[in-house]
Amino acid sequence: MSRGRLITLEGGEGAGKTTHSKTIAAWLKAQGRDVINTREPGGSPLAEAIRGVVLADWAEGIDAPTELLLIFAARAAHLRATLLPALERGSDVVCDRFIDASWAYQGAGRGLPAKALQAMEDLVLDGLHPDLTLIFDIAPELGLARAKGRGNLNRFEAENLAFMQRVRQSYLDRAAAAPQRCVVLDASLAIDQVERQLRQVLESRL
Repeated sequence: MSRGRLITLEGGEGAGKTTHSKTIAAWLKAQGRDVINTREPGGSPLAEAIRGVVLADWAEGIDAPTELLLIFAARAAHLRATLLPALERGSDVVCDRFIDASWAYQGAGRGLPAKALQAMEDLVLDGLHPDLTLIFDIAPELGLARAKGRGNLNRFEAENLAFMQRVRQSYLDRAAAAPQRCVVLDASLAIDQVERQLRQVLESRL
């Protein structure tokens, strides 16, 4: 049995990744593929528990190194329990956030050094890379406004504009550096227009 494909969705807050992950899964199923939807941080019972810690607003705060370690702890649990077994049995995996999010949020956003991120990536991913990464690009002003419109903001959705601008630029830089893997979509458009872009990418890339 051939290995499944790992398709990751990335982007800033309010970009609509969760909504579009369902469209991707439906498209893949229509092609006769077995598909699982998952997310990071999260995707397994242990990883979901760590997600709760990461997103909570602690009185003592969570500094950048602690946040990085928690994110990668959740990722390690997710890989072992959910993601790798699915790929090995031939299922396609649609994952809402993955390794690029760490480089964007903890790297560019928090200012952690590249050597720290690369060390964690090498340890946890052991050479695994997505087959396709879809970056839903949106101006931070619009994305944060969308997130606020949903209410109940988590720690990341409550971040300031400068933080989200750094996150956005990191995503665009990573897409430019890996065009064979990454595709940037305009997430500021209406949902039906974004889905039209998305289907065109899926048909050409998968």
